[in-house]
This record gives sequence, structure tokens and C-alpha cells, in this order.
Amino acid sequence: MNKNPSFVVVAVDGPAGSGKSSVSKATARELGFDYLDTGAAYRGLALHCLDRGVDTLGPFDVIETLPRFEYTIGIDPDNYFVKVGSEIVTHDIREPRVTGVVSNIARIPEVREYMVELFRGIIAGSDKPGIVVEGRDITTVVTPDAQARILLTATEEARMERRAAELSGESSATTAQQLSYRDAQDSKVVDFMNAADGVITIDSTNLDFDQTVTAVASFVRSSM
Repeated sequence: MNKNPSFVVVAVDGPAGSGKSSVSKATARELGFDYLDTGAAYRGLALHCLDRGVDTLGPFDVIETLPRFEYTIGIDPDNYFVKVGSEIVTHDIREPRVTGVVSNIARIPEVREYMVELFRGIIAGSDKPGIVVEGRDITTVVTPDAQARILLTATEEARMERRAAELSGESSATTAQQLSYRDAQDSKVVDFMNAADGVITIDSTNLDFDQTVTAVASFVRSSM
């Protein structure tokens, strides 16, 4: 991990549509920390495989591409970008075709092991006082020793409503189906619905965005 002895790691887990990314980024900005979106790496690898005709249902084929997966992400919350090879793919990794296969990629054990080392290397490279890291198994696998460990959650109805507002042109039924599918697939690999020992749960169902950021930032400050 980071060599700075006072460096603070904030680990945020939670289900799809819980607001992990937007809340984590805003919290990092408020605290003067860096921000790491771990899900972007899985999406980046999914896009990498799709563009090269790799069978995302074939674990061996995906594993074989890992040495050729060149990945860069901007961890400054005010300069966020995702790059695969020499191409900026910040928006491309959010395309429906990527969303449809990313769970296939993410549940391969060898891919998860590769990603954990990738994430830890990125964390080690931060030059800020701390970093907010969000994803699926951050509190238990990637940074189990983080000073602040949070499970950010909300009811399925609230998550569906928020995700639908983000995705123009998609019906509520489609959004609900995508959320349920992602949670069902990812839960086969990671338990992100229940807080592990030492992890605090913040339920944002009845909180607006600013209130949720305040709740997370306040907990981090109390943990530092």
C-alpha cells in the first residue's frame, strides 16, 4: 500500500445503483483525497475483450488477454478518465454491450486476483493525504485494513429510481432488470449486501445526495 504512514484509505462497498461512484467521488473531493472507481477496470477489460472478439463466457480466453490489458485511470476526482491502451474509453465502458458482459468478466477468480493487485498498485501511487476506493469487495478483499470501511446501500426501489434517472432512454422495467441481474451475478462471487465485521452501513434510502456525502465524510473524519 501507500508508503505515507498517515495515508488514509476509505473503502466503500455496495450494490448497483447505491450511489457508490458519485458519492465516493464527491466525498474524495470534499476531503482532498484521490478517488478510485474499481468497477471501471472490469468494464475496461470487458470492452478490451469485446473489441478483440474474445469470448467473455470463456474464462481461459479472458485470462489469456490479461498480459495485454493496458489500463490507466485518473484518480483525481476533478480529472477522472479511463484509458485502455492509448484510447480514452471513459464513456465507452458504460455502453449497454459492456454492461451486458461485465459480470461474466468479474466473476473469474484469476481476473479478480489480477485486479486486486492492480488496484493496490494504483492506491500506492496516490500522492494525496488519502483515497476513496469504491466497488464490490473493497472492504473485505482489496483494502481490508482501510481506516474507514463503509457499506453504502439503499432499497431496491430507491436504487432503481436513481439509476433510471441516470440512464435516459431506458424504461424503469429495463433498469430494474439490469440492476437485479448485476446484483444476482456479482453476489455469486462477493457478498456486497451485508456488512462484514468492522464495516459501517450507511443507508441512503431517505437521504438526498448531499446528505449522503455528508454522512460518509463525517464518518471518515471520525475514523481518521
